[in-house]
Order: sequence, then C-alpha cells, then structure tokens
Amino acid sequence: MSFAIGPYKFDNRLVLAPMAGVTDRPFRQLCRQLGAGMTVSEMITSRPDLRDSRKTRLRMDHEGEPGPIIVQIAGGIPEMMAEAAIYNVSQGAQIIDINMGCPAKKVCKVDAGSALLKDSKLVEAILRAVVSAVSVPVTLKIRTGWSREHRNALEIAGIAEASGIQALTIHGRTREDKYIGTAEYETIRQVKKNLRIPVIANGDIDSVKKAKMVMDFTAADAIMVGRIAQQRPWIFGQIDHYLSTGNEPEEPSDELKQAWLINHLHNLHAFYGEHQGVQIARKHINWQLGHKKNYNIVKPLLMQAQNSAQQLETIEAYFNDCHLKSYDWAS
Repeated sequence: MSFAIGPYKFDNRLVLAPMAGVTDRPFRQLCRQLGAGMTVSEMITSRPDLRDSRKTRLRMDHEGEPGPIIVQIAGGIPEMMAEAAIYNVSQGAQIIDINMGCPAKKVCKVDAGSALLKDSKLVEAILRAVVSAVSVPVTLKIRTGWSREHRNALEIAGIAEASGIQALTIHGRTREDKYIGTAEYETIRQVKKNLRIPVIANGDIDSVKKAKMVMDFTAADAIMVGRIAQQRPWIFGQIDHYLSTGNEPEEPSDELKQAWLINHLHNLHAFYGEHQGVQIARKHINWQLGHKKNYNIVKPLLMQAQNSAQQLETIEAYFNDCHLKSYDWAS
C-alpha cells in the first residue's frame, strides 16, 4: 500500500524520520535503497545568516536523490519561516516540512521546535505564513504537547488542517518526555479520527510487529521510523515485507549487511571529504556494529583511523576475521 502528499505518491507507507546529524544525503539514499518510501532532510534553520555555512549547504544537498525532495525547516518567526520556505523551494524543495517536534534545548530555547506548541496563535501564524508563501505542499511535525499535563495535539492538528497543512506527523511523546519512557499512540489515534489529511505516526517503532501494531492501532496513513534505522537501516524493507504479506521477514545475509555498510562509508567519504567523512563514518560504524561481542577488539583501530583507506582496510579485515573465526557478527 502507498500514501500521497499533494500530487506526490510514495511507494509505501514507511518514512525515515529527519534526525539532525544522522539523516544526511548518504543516509537518506541508503534508507531509500533499503525500503524507505519517503525521506526528509535534516532540520534546516530559517535564519538567513546561517544559510551559507558549510553545515547548512550540506544539509541542502539532494543531488542524485529520487523525488520528491522534502526539506524540513525550523524557526519561530512567521515571516522568516515563510522566507526560508521560499528560498528552499527555489533550491529544489518539492515539499516543505515544518519542525514543531524537536525537543532539543538549543532549539526550544529560541522558541522553535516543540517549544512552539505552547503558543497556538503563533503556531497558526507560522503555518499560514508558510502555506501562503509557497505553491508546494507544506507538512508539519509535532509532539503530543508541551508537557504531560498539556497535551494539545488535537488542537494543533485542527489548526494545521485549517491552515492548509497537507500532512501531519505526530511523535507519541511530549516535549517534556524528550526521548525517555515509552511513546503513547492513543493521542495519535484520536488525531487521525479528527483529520482528513494524512497522519504519520512516530515514536518507538523498532520492529516489524511494533510497526504493524502502531499502524493498526492508530489507523495512521504512514509510520515514521527513527533511531532503530541507525542500527538497522534494512528495517524498512523488513517492515514493508511484513505489512504486505503478514510473514516474518528473513534477516539479510552478513554479506549484504557488510556490502551496504562499506558502500555507505564510501558515500560518506565522497560526500564530506576525506577528513570529515572519516570522522562521521565512525558513528555509523558504531551504530551498526557496536553491539557485536567481538567489536571492541577492533574498535580502537577503527576510531583511530586517520584516512578513508585505513578505515576501510580495518573494517574489511574485521569482517574477514569474523568469517575466519566463525563469529556471528549478525547477532
């Protein structure tokens, strides 16, 4: 099954969550290759003075990605958000996503992200300003509220739909919860019952069975997968298989996982350049291999590698050693 936002129809109902410092172009491309139907850029500030920074330029790089290109913007000033939307559309964005879900202190302290949920009038002003500024679909990501005592997702969702927002993503936690505890889906279910626009459910979806449970319980049009994709980017294909067939998916072979990781490292080195690419690749290696019993033996060498050749040689030697010694690196 698929779903659509405006004129754009996606291959399935699986969305990679935008995550700052994670969902760069190489990672988005990897997840699309492995079954994600939709990906969203890392959060881009609406501040024009930061537009020419290397960090922002890289976050705006979508070269070679399949469309639609979805760019997430963040900020708390309606006029600045509208201008940021116009600018990003001029740079190729085909859908603009507004971030009102990020719980990070550095975002909330400048009255952006989920901090905005405290002020429904400001929310409406931002949404109307952005929607009226661009001709492309505008979507919104929120949390269930500012705090557990002030869950106002139903109110915000109504404002969003009335303002012309064409799809709404809800993370099943409040700003107060950050990422602790467990996500709740009852609020998402209630919002879905009250809206005509597509609703995307997000929060703690870390297995094929959890994905189906959330989809069934909330009746959401799609689900958004976040942190587990860092460790298991192939989970999208597994969820898609389970939702389509009802059958438990097979685990990808060790050879496939190794090939995917090594190819991803090559792409990171090419995208960021030698020095930064090697540094950023380290966290991806740790995410995918950090829970392996024998990984600590080689981790110091991998973390100390100063160039891409050293990094790739070390990890390939690690894989070869796993096979020679019959380690179960997939466990």
